[in-house]
Amino acid sequence: MKIELNKEFIEHLTLLIAQKADPEIIQAIGSLHPADIAEIMEQLDLDEAQYLFLLLDGELAADVLVEIPENDWNSYLKLLPSDTIAHRFIEYLESDDAADVMAELDDDLQDEVLQQMEDKEQAGDIADLLEYDEDTAGGIMATELVAVNENWTVQTCLKEISIQAEDIDEIYYVYVVDDKHFLKGVLSLKKLIMKPTHTPIKSLVTEDAHFVRTDASQEEVAQIMEKYDLVALPVVDQIGRLKGRITIDDVVDIIREEADKDYQMASGISGDVDAGDNVFQRAWTRIPWLFIGMCGGIVGAGVLGSNSSQLAQIPAMAFFIPLIAAMAGNVGVQSSSIIVQSIASGNRNFDSVGRKLFKELSVAFSTAMLFSVLIFLYNFLFNGNMGLTYSVSITLFIVMIFASLFGTVIPLILNKLKIDPAVATGPFITTTNDILGLIIYMTVARMFFEIL
Repeated sequence: MKIELNKEFIEHLTLLIAQKADPEIIQAIGSLHPADIAEIMEQLDLDEAQYLFLLLDGELAADVLVEIPENDWNSYLKLLPSDTIAHRFIEYLESDDAADVMAELDDDLQDEVLQQMEDKEQAGDIADLLEYDEDTAGGIMATELVAVNENWTVQTCLKEISIQAEDIDEIYYVYVVDDKHFLKGVLSLKKLIMKPTHTPIKSLVTEDAHFVRTDASQEEVAQIMEKYDLVALPVVDQIGRLKGRITIDDVVDIIREEADKDYQMASGISGDVDAGDNVFQRAWTRIPWLFIGMCGGIVGAGVLGSNSSQLAQIPAMAFFIPLIAAMAGNVGVQSSSIIVQSIASGNRNFDSVGRKLFKELSVAFSTAMLFSVLIFLYNFLFNGNMGLTYSVSITLFIVMIFASLFGTVIPLILNKLKIDPAVATGPFITTTNDILGLIIYMTVARMFFEIL
């Protein structure tokens, strides 16, 4: 029977928690998926969520913990002694998930939990994973995998796979290593079960398997797995020894995190923002870009102030300032978004980027010509001031071309400097284009009114 996680169910569960009716609570959530339980906990207040969490045990508790937002892990685990954390949670998790949870704990508590673990090999694997940067292949890989020696026969290999598979939820690939654990390739399960039992593994291995090194960025991992449609990717150290594997579920999380981060950056929010962040944390991520916007506004006001006499003589000029600023900002953001998307997809080939640059400028030229003609016709028919008509049309054309060029080149420069190019799609480009648009507008208008 499928349970609906509606308001009535949450209210009923809240009542059971208030009554401390533990058996009824366990019965109510017993058939739910861990992700559903985590969703329920997000709708409860902290004390109620903690009470529900402490009722969970074994593999279910570990699975629910992984589904909880990272910034909430400490809230639930800090109530527990290190031995409980080790035996009720960490020991049930795969090494990559366990390392993620452990990374959120204080250093002293990390050491205590590792010491409490009964499986010292697992504890050692987790400790090794904690040494890697969390944004690298080493930081997101799991050490659980199936590896066989190239010198074995099919019969020996099948026996070893059945033993190793006990500790792994899903087997996507069988990796082949030599006596020193260097990765030699990938073994097809179809070939394995269809060949005679005396067949040597070395003759069945696919040697051109894709892999990444432990220091590869998680973005590179996602790009490789997406490009070659892989569900798992082996990770090797600097000299080629097999260290772990990254599975598709981890990559999906990475893609979602990167998309969220890029969207926040494009919206003028620096840093990661989570649902559980407090007001101060949320405000702090917005302050840098808002400060840049304020500084840009001050500079723009200065440009207008220095041309106040010109605006006083021709007040109608002011009517077109919002139009020029809006068009410049929109064109700049559109162009930069295309380039950022290209970079994010792993397309860093110079010729490909060059073609995109040429195409963006061609698009900018055609659209700038169209809108310049439209605004010229509008002013010609309804304004009558030819100086203003020429000034607005020519300014709009120049500003749209410049905004497209600026929006295309800046992300490429930032990427070259190892700075996230997503920052270029936010208020930075919009503010800069506003200022330059005003300067161009005032300069062009001054030239035409002097001529006419």
